[in-house]
Amino acid sequence: MNSTPTRIAQVVPDLPTFSVDDGFSYAVPDGLVLGVGSMVRVPLGSRRVRGYVVSVRAGEAAGLKPVVAVSGDYPVFDEALLQLLRWAALHYVAPLSVLLGRAIPPNLPRGVAAPVTGPTPQVASPLPELSREAAAGRHVRPTYLVRGGGYGDLIAGLAAEVVAAGRNVAVIAPTVHEATRLKDELGRNFGERSVGVSSALPAKEATARWVQANGSRGLIIVGTPEIALWPLGEPSLWVAVEEGRRAMKSKQTPTLQVKDVLRRRALVQRTTLALLGPVPTLDTLVRGAEVDEPAGRVWPLVELVDRRDDRVGAGGVGEQVVRAVRGVVQRDGQVFVFVTRRGYAPAFRCVRCRELRRCPECGAGPDRRDVCRRCGAALGPCEQCEGRRFEPLGIGLGRALEDLKRYLGGDRVGEVGSNRQILVGTERDLPYVPETALSVAVDADSLLLAPHYRAEEDAVRTLARVVLTVARGRGRRAMIQTSQPSHRALAALRGGHPLGYLRDLATERERDGLPPATELLAIEVRGDAGAAAADIAKLAGTRVRIHGPEEGGARTRWFLQAESLQQSRVLLRPMVQSWRDGGSTVRIDADPIDL
Repeated sequence: MNSTPTRIAQVVPDLPTFSVDDGFSYAVPDGLVLGVGSMVRVPLGSRRVRGYVVSVRAGEAAGLKPVVAVSGDYPVFDEALLQLLRWAALHYVAPLSVLLGRAIPPNLPRGVAAPVTGPTPQVASPLPELSREAAAGRHVRPTYLVRGGGYGDLIAGLAAEVVAAGRNVAVIAPTVHEATRLKDELGRNFGERSVGVSSALPAKEATARWVQANGSRGLIIVGTPEIALWPLGEPSLWVAVEEGRRAMKSKQTPTLQVKDVLRRRALVQRTTLALLGPVPTLDTLVRGAEVDEPAGRVWPLVELVDRRDDRVGAGGVGEQVVRAVRGVVQRDGQVFVFVTRRGYAPAFRCVRCRELRRCPECGAGPDRRDVCRRCGAALGPCEQCEGRRFEPLGIGLGRALEDLKRYLGGDRVGEVGSNRQILVGTERDLPYVPETALSVAVDADSLLLAPHYRAEEDAVRTLARVVLTVARGRGRRAMIQTSQPSHRALAALRGGHPLGYLRDLATERERDGLPPATELLAIEVRGDAGAAAADIAKLAGTRVRIHGPEEGGARTRWFLQAESLQQSRVLLRPMVQSWRDGGSTVRIDADPIDL
C-alpha cells in the first residue's frame, strides 16, 4: 500500500504571465529531493512544463498532482535571492516567472565545480574598512568611489581581503568588452580565481561558469549586467562599474537597472556594495551612498572652444580644433574625435546672432521642426534677434570623417578600430578608444539640449568618458566645442570635479518634482490602446499624476509620476495582463531614461 505524500511544493510554472505568480501546489513524492530554488517538471493541464519551487511545506498532499522530476543538480536561488526576485517582479511590473528565469544559466546546471586554489594577492585596499566588513560578511552603507579610470587596480584592492577570507566578489561592467578587459586585468593578481561570465559566451560555457561561480568560494567573478540576478555563490562584495551608463539598464521589459537591483540585493542578502566611476548618478547621491572623491582632478585638462567665434557656415569641426589636431598629428600623437549622431539630433544656432536655438517653454534644443520635440510648444524666431534662419552645429560620423580627411589627409583619418592616427567615433565606440594625446567633442550642445530631463547629467557623464580617453601627461588635453561655454555642466567638466554640480542639480530636481525626488514609470502600448486608456485613468489621484496619452506611430505612451508608485505597480499587474491577452504589445519602463 502506497503512503500518501506529506510534503507540498509550491511551484511557479515557467510561463510569462502574471496569472501564475502565486504558483500551484504539487505533492512531493517520497524520496524526491528538492527545496526552494529547485527546477522541476510538473503537470499543467494536458502538458508538462518546467517550474520553480518557491516553497516546501508539510501537509496532506492527497488529491494533488505530483512533481514529476527535478531538473539539474543545483537549486538556482535561495530564500534571500527569491525575496530579491519577488521585489524585482513588482518593481518592474513583470511576471515572477520571468524574473526567476533570470537567475538560471542557459542550460541545466549539472556536475560539481572543482575547488579553486592558489594564493591571493596582497593588495592595499583604497577603503580598508569597507574591505574588512565585506570580508567578514557584513552589510555596510553603499559607497561610491569617484575615479577616472584604473578600475582594475582599484577593484583588486577592494577584493583582495574578501577573496582571502574565502568569500566571493562579483563585478559588473557595462559591456562584454569592458568585462573581458577587467577580468584579464584582475587575472594578473588573482590568477584562476578571476572568472569571466557574460552574455557573449556560448550556452555550454556560460552554464559551466555559472556552476563554477556558484559552487566555489574565494573567486572574483566579472561579468555583464545580466549576472546581477545570478546566485554566484552569494558574493559578500558587489562592485558596479559606471552604474549610470545606459548599458547598465535593460532595454526590454523587465527594464532592470543594475544599480537598483544591487542596492536592493545588498539589503536583502546583507552584503556590501561599491560603485565606481567618474560621475555618480543623482539617484545614488540622493539615496545616501557614502562618496569617496580624490583631492585632485578626476579627469585630465579640459579646454572649452566657444563656437560663437566661428564664422557662419564653418561646419561641425571648428578652425581652432583643426589647428589643434594638426599640431598633435605633427608630433605623432593619437587623436580621438567624438560625435553624437546616434540618438541625438544636432543643435541649431541663429545665423544672424549665433545664439543657440532653444524651446522658450522647457529649454530643450529643437530640431528642424516648428514644435519642441520634448514638450510640443510652438517655436518662433530667435529669441535674441528675431532671426528666422538657423544652421545645424552637430555633424554625424560620416560628415566628420569627410571634413577631417579634407583638412588633414585621408590616410590619417578613420573610424575607431582602424588604427589611424585620427579616430572618429560615437558613444558606443568609447570602450575601444586607445589612450590619446587629444580628444575632441565636436558637439556638446546637442547632448546638453537633448529632449529629456536627464540631459545635463547624461551629458556630463558622456563627456567625462570622452575626456578620460586622454592619457595623463604634459601637453595632453580634451577640447569641447560649445556655444554655451558658461554652462554649469561644462564648468564642472573644466574644473575636474563633478560632485558640487551634481548636488546642485539634485536640489533643482527636488524643487521641480522630478526624479530622483519622485518615481516615474512609462507605459507603452502597441495595438488597441482603448482598454489601456480606460484602465490607466483609474490610477489617477491626488498622489499619482498621469502624463499622456502620447501618440507616436503605432504606439501610445503614458507616464505615471508620484513620490511612490508602489500601489500603482500592484494595480498595473492585472491590467497589463488583460491588455496582452487582448492582443496588445506592452512595454513597462521603470525609471525611464528617455522621455
